[in-house]
Amino acid sequence: MSSHADRRDRLRAVAGERGLDAVLVTNLLNVRYLTGFTGSNGVLLVHTSGADLFGTDGRYTTQAGAQVPDIEVLVDRATVAGIAREAVRRGAGRLGYESHDLTVDGLAQLEKVVVDAADGGSAPELASVRRAVEAQRAIKDDDEIESLRRACAVADRALAELAAEGTLRPGRTELEVGRELDARMLSLGAEAPSFETIVATGVNSAIPHHRPDATVLRDGDFLKLDFGATVDGYHSDMTRTVVLGHAADWQREIYELVAAAQAVGRAALTVGADVVAVDAASREVIAAAGHGEHFTHGLGHGVGLEIHEAPGIGPLGAGRLAAGMAVTVEPGVYLPGHGGVRIEDTLVVTDDAPELLTLTSKELLVL
Repeated sequence: MSSHADRRDRLRAVAGERGLDAVLVTNLLNVRYLTGFTGSNGVLLVHTSGADLFGTDGRYTTQAGAQVPDIEVLVDRATVAGIAREAVRRGAGRLGYESHDLTVDGLAQLEKVVVDAADGGSAPELASVRRAVEAQRAIKDDDEIESLRRACAVADRALAELAAEGTLRPGRTELEVGRELDARMLSLGAEAPSFETIVATGVNSAIPHHRPDATVLRDGDFLKLDFGATVDGYHSDMTRTVVLGHAADWQREIYELVAAAQAVGRAALTVGADVVAVDAASREVIAAAGHGEHFTHGLGHGVGLEIHEAPGIGPLGAGRLAAGMAVTVEPGVYLPGHGGVRIEDTLVVTDDAPELLTLTSKELLVL
């Protein structure tokens, strides 16, 4: 509860700096971040006076009482409207809202609600706070980092167990391997996979986000596994590429190139580093080897309550790294018709060297 209260206080300070009296938080992940509530209907009013209000409907009365015990709860079937009316009653002259979350129709309805609630008086001015909460979420606190460590540990162990048991072998299909990997993460304590697990073998490994299908694993093929576990709502993300049976010289060459680029990318994760420069440092290693056109995506992204969140690390990224940011580093080289390699870790930026959370070896594994 104390961490949630601290997070609300930080948002309260931002609201004050922007001349807002209150902020209406409608994005469910942001609501969870600020309150701990995990239901499917929740709205939060963060008031500069400290008189915060949480809204939900009758399905979640008991859950709200347990998960949000430190905030007054309003139970109203029309949750956003109910909280907005209460904001007017509490004298919010300027009310912030999440413009990236509300639809056009939702904003029109909000405008109507506050005008009606003013009952002929002065309705609050509505002002977008844009992604103010997401900006907070980009820097993880100790509790969040610990959840990420646990999520990464589940993924690490799941892969290690399947490899030791011989699950990753010729004759299996991508779908079979993916389902077993998901099941193993669940058995080890994951709430869910972080995203649809990618299993790509042979020529499919040259497709960055191939969806697993009935393709059979064969001796001599690359096998690319991109997967993660969700623990306490936090997502891990890891990619490892192995070779089945025996590795050809071209496979070792491509693998070593990607491994070198990934090491440079990890080393570039320093406080204050420009995200575009971090991407460029790793990308240059691949470009210098003549494979620049075969690295077709950004170097990495933030992870947390979402599998992709701020900051984005790529040629089109913006901003600088800060201590506490949890990010991925995942360069790849993809040779259409032949195969591809991606190596990805989840790390936390610190004042010293970045903390590596995904601990599975990055040595080329030949199974």
